[in-house]
Amino acid sequence: MLAARMYGYKQPLVLEDIKTPEILPDQVLVRVGGAGMCRSDVQLIDGYFPLQLDFPITPGHEIAGSVEALGDRVPETARLAVGDHVVVSPGWGDGTCRHCRVGDEQLCDNGSWPGFGPPGGYAEFVPVPYRQLIRVDKKLKFEELAPLTDAGVTPYRGIKKLRAAGALGPDRLVAVFGASGLGTYAVQYAKLLGGGASVVVFARNDEKLSIAKGRGADYTINTRRKVPSDIREELFSLTGKRTLDAVIDCVGAPETVQTASSLLPTSGAYVLVGLMGTKLEIPQFPLVHGELNYQGSFWANYLDIQEVLTLAQEGKIQHSIKPVRFQDINENIELLRRGDIIGRAVILFDVTKDSKDRAGAKIAVAV
Repeated sequence: MLAARMYGYKQPLVLEDIKTPEILPDQVLVRVGGAGMCRSDVQLIDGYFPLQLDFPITPGHEIAGSVEALGDRVPETARLAVGDHVVVSPGWGDGTCRHCRVGDEQLCDNGSWPGFGPPGGYAEFVPVPYRQLIRVDKKLKFEELAPLTDAGVTPYRGIKKLRAAGALGPDRLVAVFGASGLGTYAVQYAKLLGGGASVVVFARNDEKLSIAKGRGADYTINTRRKVPSDIREELFSLTGKRTLDAVIDCVGAPETVQTASSLLPTSGAYVLVGLMGTKLEIPQFPLVHGELNYQGSFWANYLDIQEVLTLAQEGKIQHSIKPVRFQDINENIELLRRGDIIGRAVILFDVTKDSKDRAGAKIAVAV
């Protein structure tokens, strides 16, 4: 099979032809139809995460595809059959810790994630524990399904936290920082779950802001070369308000954290899902005196993904997808690194052909 593998940090991925993996009795072999390319894949390659990896590894944690084979111990109650279309729930917990017991396997201290050690979706086939698969309607496209396991579900969980904090509702103003992969989904969830709240998007790219507007944003502000006081005045001219009731930060850069903090009012709520920085610096007195609510939100659990898939099935989610050929993976990793991809890049594999039919293509991309 074709696989793009990482042999060390800060190196291009090696595109090669390797043996199709064997599966354990409780695993399912998934033929990958689409694999989302996430900025965290770039961060993995660049050494951002403190992981002890046994190279080579295959990145890719946003995975949609079809069932190719079932292990001998996959129970009938799993309701999986060869040919079923599935997505991979990426948080694989140990099943015994308190987080796993309540369904938050992505928070498990002993857990793992495909593409961060276990084989990921930058390959034609990937072995997956059967209980981490969710069957989906075959009418949904792989390139749209794959991002819903991270980019399309991480902000969903974050918006749910803002709602639980009481920060959403009529006459409220919720801000989305960032208008790339996560941000365009966050806008849609803010409208779906916001209870009538208005949505303003902050980003530095007019094309991305235009897409956010098309996804339902009420207002957009280009923050390039603007200080917080400039942004505050522009916010006032657009909305009549100089503060934000709620913020979901899909960037997590020092600039977005500082800008968001400067715009939060008393009892304002901020949820961070982006990881562009390494630490937070927030003013202490406003945090205490204003009873501000700062939360982190990591990925999503199985139930979150099921809820998002239901919204997709009902046609309530719009996508901005850039299809990527296998041989163009490294080029698109560099585009991701520079922030130059509009929407979500998704590696597409042809699930209608047998791997042997593409032997010539394998030779071409492996050199």
